[in-house]
Amino acid sequence: MIRLEVPTCLNVGCIPSKALLDSSEHFHAASHTFKEHGIDIPAPKVNLKQIIARKEDVVKQNVEGIAFLMKKNKIDVFTGVDSFVDKNTIEVKGKENKKITKKKVIIATGSKPASLPFIEIDKERVITSTESLKLKEVPKEMIGIGGGVIGMELGSVYARLGSKVKVVEFLDSIIPTMDVTMGKKLQKALKKLGFEFYLGHKVTAVEKKGKTLIVKAKAKDGKEIELKGDYCLVSIGRRAYTEGLGLDKVGIETDKQGRIEVDADLRTKVDNQGTTPKH
Repeated sequence: MIRLEVPTCLNVGCIPSKALLDSSEHFHAASHTFKEHGIDIPAPKVNLKQIIARKEDVVKQNVEGIAFLMKKNKIDVFTGVDSFVDKNTIEVKGKENKKITKKKVIIATGSKPASLPFIEIDKERVITSTESLKLKEVPKEMIGIGGGVIGMELGSVYARLGSKVKVVEFLDSIIPTMDVTMGKKLQKALKKLGFEFYLGHKVTAVEKKGKTLIVKAKAKDGKEIELKGDYCLVSIGRRAYTEGLGLDKVGIETDKQGRIEVDADLRTKVDNQGTTPKH
């Protein structure tokens, strides 16, 4: 069996974001709750370089752990850019080009950040979740486009570290794909961290003037707003990482978001291939 995989969660997803979240919560506790517990310390300062370094170490340990398990279970790992030659054969282009043929194939290539057509992600000031994991400074004012779980988690990290976070969400609640009550509870908690929310607003433009970003948005009643900040986190969701796999060579179709069409058992229309379940 061949498994095509891009370890998104391990490298630029859940693992590094939770490492940053953990560090930010320690700093916030030291800054706000130690005293009431009778712990007197000098005012703590953020060492973002060390926070990022710890995050990288957490990722490294997990990557090495997975590599150990692969070796222990006698699983061959080929690193490179993969694509289908035919339904049973995968070509891997890396340090050594190689073709692998097996009876079954699992496609688990992960995802990448989505954006809007008119937003230029420069990866410096206008960033996605990937770049937010390795910033060199704590933003003074971070504007978040999108009120989903990714934006709220990473926004909370920098809010605890001292950023003023402003969130623009098209729908009427944050984490809109989840229970409404959960969204209200989370919004209440994030407001205590200093979050500002602009719900029911459609982003119309993101302009960059030096180190200042201007995000323009329009409410449902037509009223327009302008928000200014030094960083803009675009977190409107993710799209499937399926480009370049050569799916057309084997007759696999995708939707507009690049997601592979599967049946109830996660099988593609090609009889020897499937995908992994969403978590």
